[in-house]
Amino acid sequence: MTNSQRPYGNRRTPLPPAQSPAPAVPSPRTKNPHTKNPHGKQRDAFFDNAKYLAIVLVAVGHAWEPLKGDSRVLEAAYTVVYTFHMPAFIIVSGYFSRSFDMRPDRLRRLITGVAVPYIVFETAYPLFRRVVDHAPEQEISLLDPWYLTWFLVALFVWRLTTPVWNAVRHPLPLALGIAALASVTPGIGDDLDLQRVLQFLPYFVLGLCMRPDHFRLVRRRSVRIAAVPVFAAALAFGWWAVPRMNTAWFYHRDAAQELGAPWWAGPVMVLAMFGCSLLLTACFFAWVPGRRMWFTALGAGTLYGYLLHGFVVKAGDYQGWFEHSVLHRPLGEIAVSVLAAVVVTLLCTAPVRRMFRFVMEPRMEWAFKRDAAEAARERGRQEKRETREKVSA
Repeated sequence: MTNSQRPYGNRRTPLPPAQSPAPAVPSPRTKNPHTKNPHGKQRDAFFDNAKYLAIVLVAVGHAWEPLKGDSRVLEAAYTVVYTFHMPAFIIVSGYFSRSFDMRPDRLRRLITGVAVPYIVFETAYPLFRRVVDHAPEQEISLLDPWYLTWFLVALFVWRLTTPVWNAVRHPLPLALGIAALASVTPGIGDDLDLQRVLQFLPYFVLGLCMRPDHFRLVRRRSVRIAAVPVFAAALAFGWWAVPRMNTAWFYHRDAAQELGAPWWAGPVMVLAMFGCSLLLTACFFAWVPGRRMWFTALGAGTLYGYLLHGFVVKAGDYQGWFEHSVLHRPLGEIAVSVLAAVVVTLLCTAPVRRMFRFVMEPRMEWAFKRDAAEAARERGRQEKRETREKVSA
């Protein structure tokens, strides 16, 4: 099926891309990731680094999409990247969602940090196409996520179901079972991209089950060394698989029958992809630096880079930038990769975040009732401040 939501034919690029907001959703108004966030907890440089590096891979992968058909090597690299970059992002999102419950303040942050940006960008992308691509027939629909916005729908659903996964005895096998059933149910359709929501669900649930020790385990020197031959083998396998495997399996957006495969291939591929993705994700985490780097601060702005870089990629698609022959040669492909990394890096910076904060992290205090418990906590904090001031005086 080819439509405006599938700009490169039948291949829809999935994307994505932050203990309170998920990793993909920056902590509200946190100016420096090395300082304490609004909840008084120190940010971990490792996770900010991981988010930044993952979002760079997301942007580079999107830039490769219109070029990879001319290069088997690029197609192999694209396949390897798509095996782990979204699982890595989703696992970290799940890890930071462990404490999510239905407390009013957390629900408000979920609405303002996920639901509102979804509505804004689900409207903005079709309008952008109408203007730039001269396509007045482009429809606006909040039920059919457009290009990048599927991840916001998925994150919203996953976060809401977190209390359920925290309550059941064996959450990961249950999530894998749901993903397997979704892979053999084409009737789910495209509404809210539920196929992706369900097929990527095990990675989020795995993040919910993880503890700090698990991340320290994969960051050992031995794992870092072992990751080199693992990635080399993955690239070799990707090169071999290019003419033999349908890349759409990596997108998790279709049932097996929709990909022309027998029904039983769905559960088999869900389990196989889950195993391969975890292996490469562990290798990716092993290489992520744990210390503060020049790009660590950018990890707090990955949602901005994720949602905004799509306009640049789409503009290139609509204006035919990727059709230049020089870009389909090795040096051109390298240049596109570097440019994509630079663009998404700039979009994660503090000036961009300040500019777009009104739509990405709106306060919207007018839309919510004042939580009695929160008001009581605020009064308690105010009384403590007054007491300290009296004592110091």
